[in-house]
Amino acid sequence: MLLCVFAGLILAAGCTTVEGPPAPAPAGGIHLIHHVIVVMQENRAFDHYFGTYPGADGIPMANGVPSVCNPNPATGECVRPYHDANDTNIAGPHGEYDSVNDIDGGQMDGFVRMQQEGLRLSCNATFSIPGCRVWFATPDVMGYHDRREIPNYWRYADEFVLEDRMFESAASWSLPSHLFMVSAWSARCRNGDPMSCVDALQAPGQLIRFPNGTEEEPDYAWTDLTYLLHRENVSWAYYLDEGSQPDCENDEMFCTPKPQRVGVPQIWNPLPWFETVREDKQLGNIQSLDNYFTAAKEGRLPEVAWITPNDRDSEHPPARVSTGQAYVTAIVNAAMESPDWNSTAIFISWDDWGGFYDHVVPPVVDRNGYGIRVPGLVISPYAKKGFIDHQTLSFDAYLKFIEDDFLGGERIDPATDERPDRRPTVREDVAILGDLRNDFDFSQTPRPPLVLPPYPSGTAP
Repeated sequence: MLLCVFAGLILAAGCTTVEGPPAPAPAGGIHLIHHVIVVMQENRAFDHYFGTYPGADGIPMANGVPSVCNPNPATGECVRPYHDANDTNIAGPHGEYDSVNDIDGGQMDGFVRMQQEGLRLSCNATFSIPGCRVWFATPDVMGYHDRREIPNYWRYADEFVLEDRMFESAASWSLPSHLFMVSAWSARCRNGDPMSCVDALQAPGQLIRFPNGTEEEPDYAWTDLTYLLHRENVSWAYYLDEGSQPDCENDEMFCTPKPQRVGVPQIWNPLPWFETVREDKQLGNIQSLDNYFTAAKEGRLPEVAWITPNDRDSEHPPARVSTGQAYVTAIVNAAMESPDWNSTAIFISWDDWGGFYDHVVPPVVDRNGYGIRVPGLVISPYAKKGFIDHQTLSFDAYLKFIEDDFLGGERIDPATDERPDRRPTVREDVAILGDLRNDFDFSQTPRPPLVLPPYPSGTAP
């Protein structure tokens, strides 16, 4: 029987409905994966990168023309998605407030309005920043890229797995997303007691100010995945592309970049703020990206690795798309050319939508998310070829996969991990969350590497 169901809707005659996510692949197969690499880029929505990818749930079209639009308060017109060949973008603000307004109760029509609000705030309504007037008149949040600008990303989708229902875990910006990526929660804590932590969807990184006027940096006392990995002797590393990071801690679109260094906790490097990492003496696992390339070359990849970019390589507007793609390609190539390739799974995503348009209404699983849809790619010698995964996913699925592979299915669960906290949901066990094992065929012969040129045109910008 033909099955062609998406979000509970029958899409073609002869189809039938299926309740819940597809059945997972045989449990034993996942243990062929000895190395999981999570590559997290910055600030791109699914429709912005893969909205016209064949077979994906992309930009709604009628006779080849986008059938959706967003009102432009400045002109009164309704702006449709359009092809954007630019290598740099401005995009829009992307905090909790902006997520709520972009989604607009499910109408998904606030993207242009919020970009203009963000520009007014960032340009101080005077357009004193060079280019502000042009940016205001050109709502590039409705632009999309395709194979012409991001050929390697589309080639990975051709040859491996594209996920078209990957939602950011937190309906907010980078820091909450990076916290969810390693711990399945974003919170603020009054002290080192995990039970002192409460939800913080917008400002988990604010300094703690005491009545006597003193200040302290955030103290993340809740449990993160490294605590479970360390307890079970599972090797891990957090590879940091040192340089700077540009993300603002408020809804402004432009701010002075801050240094990004291995020993300095930052928005894209939050693990040093975690009590568990310090208590377990695991700060040395946070390393320079150079160590990743060395470990890959020598066949010494850890069992679990996160890789975080710097400003230049991140694709965070206005960073170049081509530079970010080249950086990711180099990371993938290093894994493919490693002795560890035949036992590796690479998960690539973007930490939040960056203000760019997407047409899919995010599911609500708790008060923190999900957030707006982002691209997701799976690359592995066991990945299905040219497969589009329509399961509902979030970054929590990466934690779930790691836990199923290396921890016997143990979760970051206050009821079982011996560190009770007040997180509202055990995210890995949310019923709607799909299973990444469905992106693999563990019965197939391991596929050979697909080494691509970082700059497909042959010339770096």
